[in-house]
Amino acid sequence: MARIHVKITDSRKDWTHKLTSRLVSENQVLAAKSLQVKNRVKNPCLAKAVSDVGWSEITRQLEYKANGYGRTFVQIDKFYPSSKRCSTCGHILESLTLDVRSWTCPECGAEHCRDANAAKNILSAGLAILAGADALRLHEKVPRGTRNHKPAELE
Repeated sequence: MARIHVKITDSRKDWTHKLTSRLVSENQVLAAKSLQVKNRVKNPCLAKAVSDVGWSEITRQLEYKANGYGRTFVQIDKFYPSSKRCSTCGHILESLTLDVRSWTCPECGAEHCRDANAAKNILSAGLAILAGADALRLHEKVPRGTRNHKPAELE
């Protein structure tokens, strides 16, 4: 039985190293949401899935390898509403339960797969932080019609 566990552990380590090496070698900028893994492991519905994937180790390796390859790794605040924010118009849903895997934005009508939408928002937030945006202001919704508006002093 112990050999089986060692084999599973080695397979998981190998997969993690291959995944993180590929991500770092193929991308100049990597962004990830800062997750509280300890809290997620306390949830009986998520515990096994979170433990099996090894989120903390993946994040640690991404950061370590990004530094080694001269890449940029950015962690997004855990409270950033990556799943609830429409990646098309910026509208933020009031509530979105975990069982909802896809949704339609009530503002612009864009249809979103929860995970793909969150990934787009996390990348955008990471790039915005690198460009000097205030991380706290990333939570704010841009008022409709002002997205491409020039400030008065530039007009």
